[in-house]
Amino acid sequence: MWELRRLNLNWNEAVELRLGQLNETDEFYLGAYERAYLYKEKIKKHHDRRIARRDFQKGDWLLLFNSRLNLFLGKLKSKWSGPFKVNQVYSSRAVELANEDGNVFKVNGKQLEMHYVMQTSFN
Repeated sequence: MWELRRLNLNWNEAVELRLGQLNETDEFYLGAYERAYLYKEKIKKHHDRRIARRDFQKGDWLLLFNSRLNLFLGKLKSKWSGPFKVNQVYSSRAVELANEDGNVFKVNGKQLEMHYVMQTSFN
């Protein structure tokens, strides 16, 4: 209060100046929020474009990723097991598989990869 008197400032001018500064900071925060939102949308589009769709059909042969593989069992040991035959595909992306023995189990579709068999004939 005593500084305002010493500088001969008016209360109304000081209040208007401070409110103007607060409005500018609010506008700055809103602009930053909008830019962050646009950036996140752009990154999401880029990420979604790079995701490969995995649509499995009944009768396909798949490989299952072995996530319980111990770290030091073997450097060159394959992390994929199978092949397994698809019995049913659910809408939640879960897949029902059957192995060669006829055992049936369900797994998440993200742990599966298509198994391509190379047909070779020797004449």
